[in-house]
Amino acid sequence: MKRHLLLLIFLTTRMISFACPICEKAQPRILRGITHGTGPENNLDYIIVWVAVIVVILTLFFSVKWLIIPEEKAQQHIKRLAINFE
Repeated sequence: MKRHLLLLIFLTTRMISFACPICEKAQPRILRGITHGTGPENNLDYIIVWVAVIVVILTLFFSVKWLIIPEEKAQQHIKRLAINFE
């Protein structure tokens, strides 16, 4: 039963996550088959998306970096309480 439920969820997710044939025709070549809707209308839309991607990647990088190697040396710093560094 559990295996059937997981298979059903997987197949449903696959069908929802990809574009339908009508939306696929409306998308630019680079986004065909990936997203629903009309797609970017001008170059400003691409710039906005790429700036957002860069911000997310930088945020992820610095979050992981400072979580693994905290630069604060004080023993009373909040990171020491949360992560239990000794």
